[in-house]
Amino acid sequence: MTPTASEPPPSRRRFLKQATAAASLLGTDLTRRAVQGAPEAENKSKPEPRPKVIDCHGHLAHRSRPTWEQEDQALLEAADRLGIDQLCCSLLTPKRPAPPDRFQECNRWTLDAMKRFPERILGYCFVNPGHKNEALEDIKRCVGEGFVGIKMYNDFFATDPVVFPIVERAIELGVPILHHAGHLHYFLNDQPHISDGGHFAELARRYPEAKLICAHACGGGDWEWTIKALRHAPTVYLDTSGSVTDDGVVEFAVKTLGADRLLFGCDMSMTAGVGRIRGADLDAATKEQILGGNMEAILKGRKS
Repeated sequence: MTPTASEPPPSRRRFLKQATAAASLLGTDLTRRAVQGAPEAENKSKPEPRPKVIDCHGHLAHRSRPTWEQEDQALLEAADRLGIDQLCCSLLTPKRPAPPDRFQECNRWTLDAMKRFPERILGYCFVNPGHKNEALEDIKRCVGEGFVGIKMYNDFFATDPVVFPIVERAIELGVPILHHAGHLHYFLNDQPHISDGGHFAELARRYPEAKLICAHACGGGDWEWTIKALRHAPTVYLDTSGSVTDDGVVEFAVKTLGADRLLFGCDMSMTAGVGRIRGADLDAATKEQILGGNMEAILKGRKS
């Protein structure tokens, strides 16, 4: 999904169609994984373990849609076809800003998905920082129940003081914040407070111990500006998600920020998300680091 739209309901039919195309694209790699192993008979049942692939930016279907259960299942099936082991997901309200009862409801549904798909769905707690007490309470509850991070949209700029208590709670619990972002060339009436790389760099200067994830470098707008804006903010990560398929984004980000600050994400653009990493002009170790190693290290920092 791109930050240039108001996030219309995603289509799992499109994901599956994308996944089929990607399976063909990645067929050689997937086949290699399936048959990998030593030629000796005693080792045939013990293929070498492959590095984990973690999508840092995913979404579950809102249950106001009658097809929500099938859509969530289709998301997992697409991940299977693409070789994605785990998806870090939030569940957003169709209309935002979200009142407390609505974001709390979404988080309960996310917890249910985590129980239905254990070890596959990792939950982000979605909150509106405009409701401070309820947001802080729900974050603490969610992390205590196994959520791995916090999701914020564009209700406020990332540098607005109303966001600070959320960041402080994230630091306290040792979890990352995934924040909607984009650097646009025009004003969006429905997203007047969309943050960009500059906002995250400023927030990181105030809270250098925070784990901040600037969402979808490939979501629309000026990705080169976004990457450059984060050069001197070493504690800010950039996720690679989005539907934009420009060449060279990942390579430029690695050169400018370093591979250790990039996180593989799809944000529902499944084939594009996987393909831009697999097809990047990078060595295998760097790709593995982006595809899962960096996010795995972040997740280990959770304190409760």
